[in-house]
Amino acid sequence: MKKTAVLMVLAVVAAPAWAATKTATLSVPGMTCAACPVTVRTALSRVAGVEGTRIEFKKREAIVTYDDSRTDVRALTKATRNAGYPSVPVSN
Repeated sequence: MKKTAVLMVLAVVAAPAWAATKTATLSVPGMTCAACPVTVRTALSRVAGVEGTRIEFKKREAIVTYDDSRTDVRALTKATRNAGYPSVPVSN
């Protein structure tokens, strides 16, 4: 019983160590006006696990920092698509 309790406590304490902060760059070619970046940023910020978003309007890109234990690139591209701005990941 004690051994099981110790293992459970260790699992809870170590769980945050499994998560990693990642950065994804998304190409968002549909951003053509000054209001577009606001919509894209808002859509991405509503995805659970997104820690920050920077928009590079001239490059038509969104740089997103996120917790990979809570979300992934697929969820990010889905959020922009649902907001009317389809995006694709950019290879670095």
